[in-house]
Amino acid sequence: MAVNKILVVEDDPAQQQHLRDILKSTGAQILAGSNGEEGIALAEKESPDLIFMDIVMPGVDGFSACRQITNSAKTKGIPVVIVSSKNQEADKVWAQLQGASAVVAKPYTEQDILDQVAQYS
Repeated sequence: MAVNKILVVEDDPAQQQHLRDILKSTGAQILAGSNGEEGIALAEKESPDLIFMDIVMPGVDGFSACRQITNSAKTKGIPVVIVSSKNQEADKVWAQLQGASAVVAKPYTEQDILDQVAQYS
């Protein structure tokens, strides 16, 4: 599967831009949402090949958005990578129970993010 379209869901503008800057090097189209509701809507409308999702966001959090995306018939095949400063083992387990494909801890390196893209390419 080629990763041609990537969705970034992150409420912090600086963090969102940082992820977008890293992902531009992949040549994929980069879409962005700033909360869980936007992430769910964009996933359904745009059918990205990969989603990077923060956990702590206003409204619907990343765990809930991940669960909705991975449980929806239309979007369940899209890998969701949780990107978060919540780096406890319990959070990683909970993320996987919500359907996340992987968890990347903040602070992350450019290579951490690109390795995730490569895994789904």
